[in-house]
Amino acid sequence: MFKLAVCAEMVFLDLPFVDRVQKIRDLGFEVEIWDWTRHDIDALVRTGATFSSMTGYIEGDLITREGAQALLRTAEQSIEVANRLGCPRLNLHGTGLDDVGLPVQPVRLASGAMWLAAQHTLTRIAELGRQAGIVFCLENLNTDVDHPGVPFARASDTLALVAAVDSAHLRLNLDLYHAQIGEGNLIELVRRALPYIGEIQVADVPGRCEPGTGEINYPAIARALASAGYRGTIGLEAWASGSSERALQRFRDAFTVSAETLAKQ
Repeated sequence: MFKLAVCAEMVFLDLPFVDRVQKIRDLGFEVEIWDWTRHDIDALVRTGATFSSMTGYIEGDLITREGAQALLRTAEQSIEVANRLGCPRLNLHGTGLDDVGLPVQPVRLASGAMWLAAQHTLTRIAELGRQAGIVFCLENLNTDVDHPGVPFARASDTLALVAAVDSAHLRLNLDLYHAQIGEGNLIELVRRALPYIGEIQVADVPGRCEPGTGEINYPAIARALASAGYRGTIGLEAWASGSSERALQRFRDAFTVSAETLAKQ
């Protein structure tokens, strides 16, 4: 039903990065990466892996003139790398993040002017994507556990911005781990967001490990997505609770929906 991808930044941590990518490829998954500037792109190309998404900027933000210019400039650089990797989606956040996921410029409360600036910046980003034939995806984050101070972090925020821009080259990266912490009601959320989803990312809560290790009923979410007609990419952005191979198998099991099961719904 779905294309399944795995973030190489979070599994097989005992292996060199290129070997992680090859391992994920050999197990039959597409591959996701974060900051491409930290990796040997030529070596990644040689793995023959199918790359699903990567971070689509190096620096910048959505709300300041200087930040927007930096975002657009480094998004153009990211497009060049994405083309080399054959990667169709580039990931964005409400602001730049540091090495531990904290905002470079934290915002306590986004003002109306900030919302308008963000919409304007994302409209420019979408046009850049249109010209390049690539899709930028705005990811929701949680501010309670992992990313305090990030503006436009909730799924309701990212959905509002993407809907306001209304471009096929700006979609949602709907991260259900972050959404469970920040909002919950995940099945209704994915149904509401479905027209704007470019990709879905998953991990369980608490702990940010693979499906089946926490409170989220991912098989039920998988059935709801399949029933609603979603056939896009689902990415595992999670730590392995034990063996990485076992984590990937649990991920695959959670998002395997048979035609027979779907027919019974």
